[in-house]
Amino acid sequence: MEAPEPASLLMADPCVPESRRRCPACQAEVGRARGGAPAVPTGFCVHCGQAYSFVPSLRAGDRVGPYEIAGALAHGGQGWVHLARDVGVENHWVVLKGLLDEGDPTAQAAAIAERRFLASVDHPAIVRIHTFVEHAGTGYIVMEYVGGTSLREVLRRRAAAAGRPDPLPVGEAIAYILAVLPAFAYLHRHGLVFCDFKPDNVMLGPENLRLIDLGAVRRLDDPGGAVYFTRGYAAPEIAREGPSVPSDLYTVGRTLAALILNFRGNTTTYADRLPPAGEHDVLRRHESLYRLLCRATAPEPADRFQSADEMHDELLGVLREIVAAERGSPAPAPSRRFTGDVHLTGEEGDGTAAAAPPQQPAQQGQQGQQGRSWTSRPWAVLPRLRVDPEDPAAGTLAALPDSAPAELAVLLDAISPASVEVRLRLARARMELGDPAGATAVLDEVSAADPFEWRADWYRGLLALAAGDPDTARAAFTHVYAQVPGELAPKLALAATAEAAGDLDRAAALFDLVSRTDDGITSAAFGLARVRAATGDRDGTVAAYQRVPASSAAHLEAQARIVRTLGTVTPAGAPAAGDLVEAARILTGLELDDRCRAALTRDLLHCALELIRTDALQPDPDVALAGARLREGDLRVGLERTYRELARLATSADERYQLVDLANDVRPRTLT
Repeated sequence: MEAPEPASLLMADPCVPESRRRCPACQAEVGRARGGAPAVPTGFCVHCGQAYSFVPSLRAGDRVGPYEIAGALAHGGQGWVHLARDVGVENHWVVLKGLLDEGDPTAQAAAIAERRFLASVDHPAIVRIHTFVEHAGTGYIVMEYVGGTSLREVLRRRAAAAGRPDPLPVGEAIAYILAVLPAFAYLHRHGLVFCDFKPDNVMLGPENLRLIDLGAVRRLDDPGGAVYFTRGYAAPEIAREGPSVPSDLYTVGRTLAALILNFRGNTTTYADRLPPAGEHDVLRRHESLYRLLCRATAPEPADRFQSADEMHDELLGVLREIVAAERGSPAPAPSRRFTGDVHLTGEEGDGTAAAAPPQQPAQQGQQGQQGRSWTSRPWAVLPRLRVDPEDPAAGTLAALPDSAPAELAVLLDAISPASVEVRLRLARARMELGDPAGATAVLDEVSAADPFEWRADWYRGLLALAAGDPDTARAAFTHVYAQVPGELAPKLALAATAEAAGDLDRAAALFDLVSRTDDGITSAAFGLARVRAATGDRDGTVAAYQRVPASSAAHLEAQARIVRTLGTVTPAGAPAAGDLVEAARILTGLELDDRCRAALTRDLLHCALELIRTDALQPDPDVALAGARLREGDLRVGLERTYRELARLATSADERYQLVDLANDVRPRTLT
């Protein structure tokens, strides 16, 4: 953003608009035109006698200590903001902001003393406070001049250019908020709260972004003093309970909403709540974004983000989802809370059983096995929770064995005192041992100690999914999703739950979101393929398997399933000749063991043979599949050869005999 010449920002006729003129003491309307009498910008309130002035007390050319006033930049809730030159430092530009209690020397001295801590604030995303000065009974904060354009001005210019409200692109708006949140984290670590955050207080410069206007910043441990805030951005409890970290983050959430929504009623109808997601396309398209805004602006402080770092992590996860959707390419990143992909290659059934009769394609068994894997042992196929490194037992847990749940449960029971991480790991061990009641009892202890511990709901969702109770699982995972909207694991769990409940549209949407955002989570691509196959979408099934990257351990399995999808009859119908040829081409390039290759070849040739025998496919001697021309005789010979190869690879005599019989049955009739 180009930085304009500072002098060009000065107000030509600095005066508070009549619509905003109220008595500073009793809030009665003053200084306005009435009954044909002109407006009076300075005077006394007829109701309480309080003096008022709606013009700046400083004018161009005035000197305030070493600073020469150039003019007024703006008027806000705390008074006038002036641009000035530091004549002692080569006319360096600075900004002077007046403190309240003008005309009361005692109050001015107290205000200056109270605000001197601002000079110690030192963060690259926060405007610097140079010093405090007094002039004619008024105290001023002297700040560095930050050149650029405020987010409020950016919105105004966009609206003017479009002739209507024109919110920021969602990715751009989130990027600005992500740049601001480290400044909030800095303030909160030093016991300070910004209080009055809004688009006006973010300045975009040529190279960076800065938080400006620290006039409302105050200490968290200061029970007294005025609290300044703006309706429509401030948390509902701030006037009666004072500011807090959650109330500060509430203003961040409201500011993000103001940047991305055509937010009519921001200070009236929707002053304390978000508009329905259905009224805004950006919220309909990005559910995670809406859930993040809901948590950031929850009515109760305890339901909001409790730290700027926490909000930053979740917002970054939401941004990755949005970027992946808009660019059409994954935007993966490791999670601090969950492990990565746990797709178990072959666990869901590779469909290569050599003795499976061709009339019962292995794909059918494969689909059933895949469905069971998500519900019988969901903790084995869904991401695992990471141990919080701040937990006092983190080091102990890292040293414990992870492959023997019975032994692990004994060791965990012996740890005293049992931290949250110890209890959560014990709950998982009892789940793995098939003891849902024991796991539930441990989770109840965790929730009793901390009702906001969402990780207990994660395990409750796993237990419910394993118990065949998708409704309870959905409720548990939905709560987790609301707490960590930037994480992919809850969405993957909800996709599995929707699949188990038969809600294939919801399952497909969530599997697609996870896979599209992080192609390293291959279980999402396999889940999407399962759901699309169940709805008869052959092309969509193949496209889902193609999302598995070549670098993944599951890539070979995905390619084998593409071969099976293209080369067998599915709910989508019979494959065309081109599908069979493509399946054969892919199969040729796969590095498979002999048994798996022969099984896939068998199914491909058997499908082609059946299609030709039923006239669903026309013979074509110019087309070859796995070395056999596309006509009945050649396909029979190729299929016979494949069965005999499978018989050679058989692991038992009974299997070998069955395969030889199948080879004899399929061979073409000859005179010998």
